[in-house]
Amino acid sequence: MGKMKIKIEAGKATMIGELNNSKTAKLIWSALPINGTVNTWGDEIYFTIPVTTQIENPKTIVELGDIGYWPDGRAFCIFFGPTPISRGNTIKPASAVCVVGKVIGDPSEFKKVSDGEVITLSKVEANL
Repeated sequence: MGKMKIKIEAGKATMIGELNNSKTAKLIWSALPINGTVNTWGDEIYFTIPVTTQIENPKTIVELGDIGYWPDGRAFCIFFGPTPISRGNTIKPASAVCVVGKVIGDPSEFKKVSDGEVITLSKVEANL
């Protein structure tokens, strides 16, 4: 299987992300396309997706641009800066997440997105 690239359209931001080879990322890929409503929490976007799975490789600190799955909320998360519980520049999810991929390009684009806006995840076909 080639790279699992996804298009993330949220409000005025459109970005490409790349999913990793984790079991959770493959479950998300299989569920695409997914539509939802943005929730913001500091510099994080999250929304519920139709994927339920146990956490694999739990991380309590993530990197800028990481895409995560948060099992507590069955949520897809995009981290583009500190959250309300971060200390300094550390990016700290509410509770452990499974990192399922990374945003390609500048994740601060997501600062343009407001709570309640529509978010769509779709597959980027391999020939693009």
